[in-house]
This record gives sequence, C-alpha cells and structure tokens, in this order.
Amino acid sequence: MTFLIWFAAIALFVQLASIAFVIAVRQRHRKGEQEPTPRPPVTLIRPICGLENNLERCLASSFKLDWPAYETLFCVAKADDPAASLVRRLMAEHPEVQARLLVGEDLFSANPKLNNVVKGWRSARHDWIVMTDSNVLMPPDTIERMLARWDDRTGLVCSPPAGTEPENGGAFLESAWLDSFQARWQLFADATGFGFAQGKSMLFNRQLITRLGGFERLGDEVAEDAAATLLVRGAGLNVRLVHEPFPQPLGQRDIRAVWKRQLRWARLRRASFPLYFLPEIFTGAALPAAAVIAASAAGTVPTVAPLAYLALWYAGEVTLARAYGWPSGWRIIPAMVMRDVLLPVLFVAAWFGSGFEWRGNAMTVADNDNGRTARIREAVLRTRDKAREKARALVAARSH
Repeated sequence: MTFLIWFAAIALFVQLASIAFVIAVRQRHRKGEQEPTPRPPVTLIRPICGLENNLERCLASSFKLDWPAYETLFCVAKADDPAASLVRRLMAEHPEVQARLLVGEDLFSANPKLNNVVKGWRSARHDWIVMTDSNVLMPPDTIERMLARWDDRTGLVCSPPAGTEPENGGAFLESAWLDSFQARWQLFADATGFGFAQGKSMLFNRQLITRLGGFERLGDEVAEDAAATLLVRGAGLNVRLVHEPFPQPLGQRDIRAVWKRQLRWARLRRASFPLYFLPEIFTGAALPAAAVIAASAAGTVPTVAPLAYLALWYAGEVTLARAYGWPSGWRIIPAMVMRDVLLPVLFVAAWFGSGFEWRGNAMTVADNDNGRTARIREAVLRTRDKAREKARALVAARSH
C-alpha cells in the first residue's frame, strides 16, 4: 500500500506543479514588455474540405487580421466542394484583402491535407507562411503572436487548439481533452524547451524549409506536424508555441467523433514518438485515483481520501482553465472525469491498432497497409527531386 500512496502523491504533485508552472509562465509573459515585432509580408494558407461547424465564422476571420501585408490562399481538392462556394462569397465580401481559391491536389504523400495545401505553398508570394486549419478562429493579432515567438533558434511556431464555446456533452468532453490536458502539457513542454508542433496553426519560413529539403519533407510521416517536429529538431532548431492557444469554437460534438479523433491522434503520436508516448498511461486521474481508492479500502487512508484527492486534482485544472479563459463552468468537471476514465482505454487502443479515418479517408500509421503506403512513398521519392527544384527556382526568382 505504501507504493500506491507514493504513486498517487507523486501524480498529484506533478498535476498541480505543471498547472502552476504553466500559469506562472503565462503571467510572466503578460507582465513582461514585448519587443516590437518585425512585420514582413505573410502568406496565409487555409485548407478546406466540406462544411463543418462554425466554418463561415472561422474562415471569415482570415480577412480581419491586423497585419499590413498578407495574402490568403484557400486550398480545396475538388471544385464542387460546398466549402468552395462559401469561400468565393467571403472573398467577394472582402475585396480589400488579397485572397485566392486554389483547386486541385498533388498526390505526393499519404496525407490528404498535404496533398491539398502543397499548391498553396508553391503559389505563395511570401516566404513567411502560416498554415491554419479551417476550424480555427484566427484572432486579429494571430500573425503578430506567432512571429513574436520566432528567434534565431526557431524552426517552427505553432498553436495547439483551445476548445471553446462547447454546447453539448461531446463538446465539453473535447474541451476537457484539448484545453487543461493537451494544451497544458504542450505549453509545459514548450516552456521547458521541448515543444512539439501541432498542425492546427503553424508558421514556417519557406527559405528555411527549402534548405531542410523542401515542403515535401512534411510527408515523411503520416501527420505533417510530427514530420515538421522531427525535421526542425533534426536541424538543431526548436519548435515554439504561442503563449495563448488560438480558439477552436466547438459548438456541438458527437462523442463518438471525439473518441475517433483522439484515437487518431494517439495512434499518430505512438507511431512518430513511441518513447514519449509511453508515459501517457500515467497521465490523468484514473490510475492514481484507483490507487487512493485501494488504499482507502484497505484502511490505510481515510474513507474521504478519494474524494479529497479528486477535488484537489480537478480544482487545479479548473483554475488553469479560468486563467486562460477556457470553459470552466460546472459542466467541465464531469467531462474531465470522463476524459480521465477513457485515457487508459485510449492508451491501450492506440497500441493495438494502426488504422484511423480522417475526413472520410481511410489511413494507417503502419509501414505497410496492403502496399498502399509503400506505393505512396515510392511516388514521393520519384517526385521529390522535381518539387525541390521548383521550390529552389521560385526562391531564386524572388531573390532577383
């Protein structure tokens, strides 16, 4: 029983200490004086694929950025995609903003998103490029906040999504997963110099990526954010996170869809970063709370210990959510409990399976999915040199 008590105590300490550390970093950033940020021209690339919750509001935010010179490139795989009509209307309503809709895809990787946005990368007029998913709401100071994190040791700046405006149980569950759990640990890793990219919002410098092998290198992994992290770290550079994640308005969510999304992300983490994925079994309150319950049943600790333990555990998360302005009402607490109950199940499911679905596309993290991944990788090798030459020619043309 002594082991169980120590395990639970250490887990609670890590939980509360990580929360306190992230809040302290945020407060230090808010109180510190910010140096003026250079304001170079920027290209914004936003992939679209079908209609989704809050899509118009999120895409409309692309036209309201507080930045002197930027262009927006909307990328869609098929001309008859219903989201394309929405983009055309938004562009007509905001003629003052340079914006284009690019149609088509280049099947150079196993990642449909990369196959969609590569045309935007090649068409971009500027070397500073922000890629932001269609379901992210871009604050007016998005570009400023991202460039403020760039220094001479940076290879990529990103923002994890902050789940906001939940309207039903599934959305509250997703908010509990995205905010006080995933965003917190990502912010903690960033503050300790070990940031990971997340594909929701990413800032690149095209000349740097060209020197590292070109945009096509993001297809080395099934997930572009994992590939970007490995690429940047391999060059001895850092991945930085914005100090306050950009919001993703959730609205209503189906719990099954939330589970499938988390399973997809977990399997991708397991495939790309297996050593870092292993400790995830110890995150969340499920295992340490079970240890306290076992100790209480044995009479080692008082019978009220499990309730007191969980109260401290979730009080820390609610405090963090309030500090960042994330959902923190009473409905978030049962969502946090459900999330923690599901975490061990998610961990096991991530190890015993490789397949997942992304926007209707059946994908796998395995090296061989009936030869499909192998064929795609062969196509990558055949086309990569050609793509690199095109990128170098574009950079050379802009330098003259």
